Amino acid sequence: MNLIDGKATAAAIKQEIACEVKAIVDGGGKRPHLAAVLVGHDGGSETYVKNKVIACEACGFKSSLIRFEDTVSEAELLECVDRLNKDDDVDGFIIQLPLPAHIDEQKIIEAIDYRKDVDGFHPVNVGRMAIGLPCFISATPLGILTLLRRYNIETSGKKCVILGRSNIVGKPMAQLMMQKQYGDSTVTVCHSRSKTLKEECREADIIIAAIGRPDFVTADMVKEGAVVIDVGTTRVPDATRKSGFRLNGDVKFDEVAPLCSYITPVPGGVGPMTICSLMKNTLAAGKKEYYK
Repeated sequence: MNLIDGKATAAAIKQEIACEVKAIVDGGGKRPHLAAVLVGHDGGSETYVKNKVIACEACGFKSSLIRFEDTVSEAELLECVDRLNKDDDVDGFIIQLPLPAHIDEQKIIEAIDYRKDVDGFHPVNVGRMAIGLPCFISATPLGILTLLRRYNIETSGKKCVILGRSNIVGKPMAQLMMQKQYGDSTVTVCHSRSKTLKEECREADIIIAAIGRPDFVTADMVKEGAVVIDVGTTRVPDATRKSGFRLNGDVKFDEVAPLCSYITPVPGGVGPMTICSLMKNTLAAGKKEYYK
């Protein structure tokens, strides 16, 4: 069993990005600028945005954080998006999700200039990704692809089962894993209504678990030598931790790991690669790599 170290991989990539940014700035170019909009005080969102700011520093980016209380109106948030769209100094920006219930998330996402949509959630980027055109790929799927490549894990012709059908992970992951230039795999998507989920998993060469249910994938679902990518990050109570909780993956790690050729841990697997991928997208935005 080989452990896929997302933390070390992300650190190496951020160092590579920092070197490229230094060369750009030394050559008289513009330092990439990422802005983040945070609504309310959700603990998970606070941590995630804080980690993004730290990652920007490591990569040599300029970063801005715009805060709103969770009472902000949809109109005010749309005005903020419009300002960021028009700000030539901002190369890319993200609206940290989830948003309060009174705000239409999709409306906010669609208001973002797709050329600055470094989260890869805008329908233009989603559509371009689906047909294999250059675009911003959403951060978690891009992070998973990067890990598979960095560890030289063969995906072409393999049977890949994706657990979950979310717009953020499951659907884009399925699109990417079936495309020739990325996964080139045979892809099956399973979800809460799938009748043969366990049987599908048992035949899989690669399992990507993004179903949001702690310890869902057990040893009887995994064949010998499979590659298992665990996207799950559910907070579960843990009295032994100072925080009172721990992060738990979708995979029952201790019993599944011995069967695997490769597996990602939680934490330290896919998580660090998500933020690292956002940095890659921001660099691409700064360089106008996909859109002029």
